[in-house]
Amino acid sequence: MKVTLIGAGSREFAGKMVRDLLLSRPIAEQGLEIVLMDIAAEPLAEMEGYTRGLVERLGHAAAVSSTTELDAAVTDADFVITAIERDRYHYWSQDFTVPRTYGFRQVYGENGGPGGLFHALRQFGPLLEIARAIERLAPDALFLNFSNPEHKVCEAISRLTSVKVVGLCHGYFYGVRQISALLGMPADRLELPAAGINHFTWFQAIRDRETGEDLYPRLREVEHEANWVSDWHEIGLSRILFRRFGLWPSPSANHIGEYISWADDYVPAQLQYFHDPADGSPWRAGAETPEWYYEIRFADTDRPFTAPNPASTLEASLEDVPVESSEELAIPIIEWVACGVERDLPAVNIPNRGAIPGLPDDMVVEVRAKVVDGALVPVQMEPLPTGILAMVQLQGAIHRLLVEAYVEQSKAKLLQAILLDPIVDNHNRAVAMLDEFLALQADALPPLH
Repeated sequence: MKVTLIGAGSREFAGKMVRDLLLSRPIAEQGLEIVLMDIAAEPLAEMEGYTRGLVERLGHAAAVSSTTELDAAVTDADFVITAIERDRYHYWSQDFTVPRTYGFRQVYGENGGPGGLFHALRQFGPLLEIARAIERLAPDALFLNFSNPEHKVCEAISRLTSVKVVGLCHGYFYGVRQISALLGMPADRLELPAAGINHFTWFQAIRDRETGEDLYPRLREVEHEANWVSDWHEIGLSRILFRRFGLWPSPSANHIGEYISWADDYVPAQLQYFHDPADGSPWRAGAETPEWYYEIRFADTDRPFTAPNPASTLEASLEDVPVESSEELAIPIIEWVACGVERDLPAVNIPNRGAIPGLPDDMVVEVRAKVVDGALVPVQMEPLPTGILAMVQLQGAIHRLLVEAYVEQSKAKLLQAILLDPIVDNHNRAVAMLDEFLALQADALPPLH
């Protein structure tokens, strides 16, 4: 079995995937070849050394190689696993800052909001390049993508190529942990089917696996009595959505809030990036990208005046990371597809194909899935309540327009997608924001006319 990891220079992503692969007994029994691919040679070499050392440490028989050539990496692959970004913090700082500069109350801007649209447009080119290489050189391979924005890039790949693509994200498990904590019950005792789109999914039922009891009434009681500011940054927005729309959303406030116009009232003031505008543009030639914060809490500001940029210290030493399996679903999917070992797949991003009633068949959604005759297919879900369905339908229309804008190189279609976004509330400022993004990110965006 040939498994290719693209973006293997990332310690966090590739280290996790390598450990998961090597700890899988069903995959080991098939015979495993791991190919590591990245355009950055130095971190790629480090990851190859780590992988070889882990193979030896575990007494595994896996073959390991690395390459900076895409075609060599994907040729005859059975599975291609990808997590890539280009100049991540440089462009993310723009995705977050520019919409807010124009008065749009975007709480994050990675997957939703105007920032998420431009993030997706930058990702379409390189990810479609990978997909088209798979089409030519490994047409039967399954493409497992961790690159954000999951739903938007998977929508482009599934619409524009014949590749079998699935988007994966651990956001679902954040919601599982929230519900487990509120109910005071272990997560593995809870049955939690969920449906929606990535970073905006909704638990359609909460049941006790042992007794079959419907636990939603109990959750409503517990939530109503809970201290309002308890874990506010994580679940403040989730709680008000739960009260108004009836289902618990996932994953957390900053991600869910990307899709909601009034989310800013329920998410603590976002910093993410800061610069003094009087010092000049932080993206001018020679300037240093503003410091990145995932979220600002009290502890995050308790630091010395000369603290290093967290972007340079995010990834711990590989040797310090425990050799244990993660909760990611890539390897369980491989075990079921290639080894016939049935696994729980509660949240994958694939075309709807009727799984969520009321959404287009070709719209990428996040749902439970199973393997049928070696292929990953969505599990039929219950209808979403009207209010939730309306929010998800809107995002589906935005995604379709975005893919059309990319294919047609259409600035007009992109502007339509921007104006549909719930965060955007002014036409003229939206046009000015669009023009600034096109100027700032001209080297990374597709040509638009």
